[in-house]
Amino acid sequence: MSFVDTSERSVDSKGDSRVAPSRVRRTQVTLHDVAKLAEVDTSTASRALRSSTRHLVRPDTVARVVAVAAELNYRVNPVAKGLKEQRTMTIGMILPDLANPLFPPIVRGIEDGLRKKGYVLILANTDRDSALEKELLDVLLSRQIDGLILATAELDYPQLEEIMETVPTILVNRATKDFLVPTVSSDDYQGIGQAVQHLYDLGHRRIAHVGGSEKASTGTLRYQHYLSWMHRLGLEVDPDLVVFADWVTQDFGEKACSQLLAKTHDFTAIIAGSDLVALGCYAALRKHNLSVPEDVSVVGYNGIIFCNEFSPPLTSVHVPKYDIGLSAASLIIEAIENPGAPAVSVLLPTTLQVRSSTKSVAGAQKI
Repeated sequence: MSFVDTSERSVDSKGDSRVAPSRVRRTQVTLHDVAKLAEVDTSTASRALRSSTRHLVRPDTVARVVAVAAELNYRVNPVAKGLKEQRTMTIGMILPDLANPLFPPIVRGIEDGLRKKGYVLILANTDRDSALEKELLDVLLSRQIDGLILATAELDYPQLEEIMETVPTILVNRATKDFLVPTVSSDDYQGIGQAVQHLYDLGHRRIAHVGGSEKASTGTLRYQHYLSWMHRLGLEVDPDLVVFADWVTQDFGEKACSQLLAKTHDFTAIIAGSDLVALGCYAALRKHNLSVPEDVSVVGYNGIIFCNEFSPPLTSVHVPKYDIGLSAASLIIEAIENPGAPAVSVLLPTTLQVRSSTKSVAGAQKI
């Protein structure tokens, strides 16, 4: 917080200036203070300090106002700004599982993007509990948030239309089936294509898919893209080579991979729906006395920070998580400031990070 020191000073017998403790009074610097010292009216000072209206003020006046603001260490008061614009300057975000390493970089990007515009982020974690999600949503709306970012929407999410009638809303890392809503996610078609092409180039032809939850768009769409790329490269799509985890965790990934192994051993590679699912595949394969990548190559998805710590380090499709967060911040601000604007979907490019979990099929034993 910025202050102007309005305390009175006295001089002692040695001539030293000191603050009289009983007379100290500190007040927050206001726009009026800046305008007065710069010898302009308040409205001119406001325009000079805002990048969107600075062009309306003479350059020499802008320079003078900016110099005075810097001298006084003036900062815009977001609360006052929000009251003037009838906003709370807060954005709510609902997450399914904050412990998932995918989300912290996204949240960081959102926070950084919002902070530049004077907004703050309120996080709510549901632990995939639909009743808790409804309760948290009610709490956020009661706080009169200006916008909502949802990372919990499933393909079938009937309450979304009602939510959007209440508050500007966008989706992050999710999409819905029946309702048009601004969305930010990675380009999963590109990402799955990179994974399939990488394994194909290594000589793999029997490529299994251990997908994420079919209730979420990430699970369903990545599976559909897997089918598309397998057909595109002329590879057989064996239904026995496809299983889905109930959720994108290591435990559910292990359970799903065990189901795959119970059906067939006729594959040399796995594309997992997420890095945590891939880690579960590691565990299931070990229990069946199979090694990665000597017996089975494994590719993950998301490129979480711990991929290098896997044993062996995991080849993964890297999702630009921080950039997704920045884009989400931009979209929610756009939705707030331009409520009539059409819904926009942003797909950010992926990159394949090749590590030690994949190798040429020539060096792998067919199971």
